[in-house]
Amino acid sequence: MRIFVFLGLGLLLVACQAMPKQTANDELITKTSPYGVTETMDRLEAAVTSKGARVFARINHAAGAQKIGETIPAEEVLVFGNPKLGTPLIKVDPRIGLDLPVKVLVWDEDGITKLAFLSPEKLGAWYGIDATHPTLGKMRGVLEAVTKEAVRE
Repeated sequence: MRIFVFLGLGLLLVACQAMPKQTANDELITKTSPYGVTETMDRLEAAVTSKGARVFARINHAAGAQKIGETIPAEEVLVFGNPKLGTPLIKVDPRIGLDLPVKVLVWDEDGITKLAFLSPEKLGAWYGIDATHPTLGKMRGVLEAVTKEAVRE
């Protein structure tokens, strides 16, 4: 009987161990751009539409801050998607619709323009979708292609 108590306590202690802290850097693919935020966003939007995806929104956070009398460095988000990519994932788990369509953030960080997007594989993992799901690979390919085009010199 003692062995079961010790085994149970051991399992409990293992379960209570602190998990390594994850940061956004573990889940975001980040690139730098030789262009300013606005030009990078314009190039990104053109690349997205050339791939046949639909742009749903372009959100200018700096303009929003300005409306309340605040100032932040240039920062914009492009929200876009294609039902051919999103629908198969939503069929696996409808909750992934909370994170679709995809988004790319472009911002100024100390004079350097950066852009970032969430790793589709990490996104899928949040919803129990295997990283090898073919749609996640296609989504990653599109995100890589359009961001590469946006920052290409």
